[in-house]
Amino acid sequence: MPRVSFDELPDHGRLWVFPASRDLEDAEARECLGAVDEFLSAWSAHGVPLRSGREMVGKRFLLVGVDVDAEAPSGCSIDALVNRLKALGDGMNVTLIDHAPIWYRDGEDVRTLARAEFRSLVAEGAVGPDVPVFDTTLTRIAQAREGALEQPASATWHGKAFFRAPV
Repeated sequence: MPRVSFDELPDHGRLWVFPASRDLEDAEARECLGAVDEFLSAWSAHGVPLRSGREMVGKRFLLVGVDVDAEAPSGCSIDALVNRLKALGDGMNVTLIDHAPIWYRDGEDVRTLARAEFRSLVAEGAVGPDVPVFDTTLTRIAQAREGALEQPASATWHGKAFFRAPV
């Protein structure tokens, strides 16, 4: 009962976005999803199974959601998820936990840059407010379903952080 299809989770369910530091190869994505499925099948909060699911978006973004109506995750259960994904990433030589960089689309490719490097691209005019960025701060499943994961920078916190006019 705990692990379900991501599509079965309610829109108001809790969401975590785990961005990979590089594109995952097909075999790595299968390994990652298999390990996450195994974890979610046993994931619980205070001994109560969590009704949860996952989805991979492209080769970079792992989404994990929880039906908070069935049981809300606890701090310890969230820590367990993060620790499992950190260990999984370490074993695959990829980071899944770092939310500090900026992920943006450059043609067909997804690029990852430190915030200072992205700010330099903005200052140089190499990227503008219409550049598609990936918002890894989403917290509700509905946001992912509505397309909020990838949007023009101007429609996200990136717009305020990098493109607002100086006062």
